[in-house]
Amino acid sequence: MELKNVSTWNSVISLRMQSGCVDLARDVFEQMDQRDIISWNSMVSGYNQHGFDVEALHTFSEMLKSSFVPDRFTLASALSACANIGNLKLGKQIHAYMMRTEFYFFGAVENALISMYSKCGGVKWAERIIERTGISNIDIIAFTALLDGYVKLGNIGPARHIFNSLKDRDVVAWTAMIVGYVQNGLNDDAMALFRLMVREGPKPNSYTLAAILSASSSFASLDHGRQIHAVAVRSRVASQVSVSNALITMYSKAGSISHAKSVFALMNWQKDTVSWTSMIIALAQHGLGEDAIELFEKMLTVGIDPDHITYVGVLCACIHVGLVEKGRSYYTMMQNVHKIEPTPSHYACMVDLFGRAGLLQEAQEFIENMPIEPDVIAWGSLLASCKVYKNADLAKVVAEHLLVLDPDNSGAFSALANVYSACGRWAEAAIIRKSMKEKGVKKEQGLSWLQIKNEVHVFGADDALHPQRDAIYGKMEKVWGDIKKMGFIPDTSAVLHDLDEELKEQILRHHSEKLAIAFGLLTTPDNTTLRIMKNLRVCTDCHTAIKFISKLVGREIIVRDATRFHHFRNGACSCRDYW
Repeated sequence: MELKNVSTWNSVISLRMQSGCVDLARDVFEQMDQRDIISWNSMVSGYNQHGFDVEALHTFSEMLKSSFVPDRFTLASALSACANIGNLKLGKQIHAYMMRTEFYFFGAVENALISMYSKCGGVKWAERIIERTGISNIDIIAFTALLDGYVKLGNIGPARHIFNSLKDRDVVAWTAMIVGYVQNGLNDDAMALFRLMVREGPKPNSYTLAAILSASSSFASLDHGRQIHAVAVRSRVASQVSVSNALITMYSKAGSISHAKSVFALMNWQKDTVSWTSMIIALAQHGLGEDAIELFEKMLTVGIDPDHITYVGVLCACIHVGLVEKGRSYYTMMQNVHKIEPTPSHYACMVDLFGRAGLLQEAQEFIENMPIEPDVIAWGSLLASCKVYKNADLAKVVAEHLLVLDPDNSGAFSALANVYSACGRWAEAAIIRKSMKEKGVKKEQGLSWLQIKNEVHVFGADDALHPQRDAIYGKMEKVWGDIKKMGFIPDTSAVLHDLDEELKEQILRHHSEKLAIAFGLLTTPDNTTLRIMKNLRVCTDCHTAIKFISKLVGREIIVRDATRFHHFRNGACSCRDYW
């Protein structure tokens, strides 16, 4: 009768825990005159499963003091609680207890130990357990915890070895491995594993596709993105919010704002804050600032609350179209209406907003009055504006601040030298370049690239390495002559070296984006869109030249530079010459 009574109490505790009534379960537990191992396990595991990990460990401690011997269920739950709160010290104590009592840990307990060490920064201890017991018993929870531990260490190789050794690699394991690659910036490996998964593994789910779309976005490859979109459609998860959000970002970064708009439109009532934010940022990056602002206002109208990232997108929209007062009002609204404290990103946006509009003094005053120490991005934004508006004196002050924060910042040296050159102060520019050489600071090389079929072709200025060099240079020579006949005048002031005009023009003709366009014209069908990616800001001469080229060849040419997209069509650019 007594056993039946304890069993009944245990059933009530279990029901309370399953219903999420943790406090009621505790009340029942406290009323028990007699408890058995199941009573204690129900409380420890119940607390752990509902996120009350501190309470789980307190109950586990009570259990030991009551002279009960924990079993594998108790220990697995206690170790899980340690993992969740990152308590490595207590986890080690539980492990030591198991060793002292010669507890044979396998299965759930073994995996709980691996998870605990992996989540608490003790990957080396987890490795020792695996070496002793073997890989074959690892479950997906332990694997994902171990993978996360390796990701934090930046050492993904051992995780792949374990992944390859897993007996039953389900969609969670595949996804975890792909996410691990993405988080470590190993996007090529992520794409390769995803292709293997499509061929040989389980059907990808929404988490897999959202992760791989993130990797695809870094490639800015429209072909890759379309292929993944097709997989999402076949897997019937393309309409899920996380996948749709990732598709918007992918299409935007690949230069297809029309596809991004289509995905957003198809989401209908499913749109969340991330959806609206992704689309606002996409429109802003493509120079459609007014459309981004209109969408933001619509977002507010339908009752979706913006977050701090949304406001970064809105401020960027104002930056790209020069809406200074609008940006100023949104900056105030963010704080007063939505109670969002500015982050370094918001401060940098405001500096950029003022600077690009030529309000250099206001930008400087804003930086000086910031409640936090300005970061490299804020100073860098102001320095870039000094370069555009040829304010060498302010550039010198800004560069000094920037180099205090980052002494090896090649961009600061280069920008200052370029400002001096643009102002005709050649001697001072030479001093800066000499200083760079003495300090071993190398200027970042300007590169442009485009994808033809499955191959990415990369070009530098005066590129001599491409196997089709002669044809590319010949094509650019002809295009150059044709656009000059149309009225194009090379902007030799963009060459920031003291050289004669003929040599300056030759240098301009062989800028990386021009060579990439020439190659694209040679290798793609007429009337198709060219998509060029560039790691630095497009120069004034290239910007003007590409407008003429787009009219000459009757094609849309999309160029993504360091900050935005430029859509060149029929002699005009989407940025309206404000960038």
